[in-house]
Amino acid sequence: MKRSTIQDTMFPGCPVRNILARLCDKWALLVIYILDKSGKDSMRFTELKQHMPDISQRMLTMTLRTLEEDGYVTRTVFTEIPPRVEYALTARAKSLKPILDSLLQWATDNMDDVMHDRKKATSQTDL
Repeated sequence: MKRSTIQDTMFPGCPVRNILARLCDKWALLVIYILDKSGKDSMRFTELKQHMPDISQRMLTMTLRTLEEDGYVTRTVFTEIPPRVEYALTARAKSLKPILDSLLQWATDNMDDVMHDRKKATSQTDL
């Protein structure tokens, strides 16, 4: 689903296509996780970028815009020189915390087995 898509036209009532497709992209959950684990009420763009060195500035900007559009993140602009922008989690994003914690625990518990199976599958296709 494109980031600009408001609602999937073929399946307008499907939460997987309409909610999870945008929330579960490569970066969105990581941004939510970092904002949650920072211990601060909000973070500046550069702070987020420092925690995610492998994301481009453009992709972080797009991810933050998508999260803001969907009501997971608030963006506050301070009229200072130079301008300061901070991002914070909304109550909606904070309600994801137990789910995200469970998902992270599951990934930690199963990573070795998944990586083993992945290597096994790759070695079989190389034959």
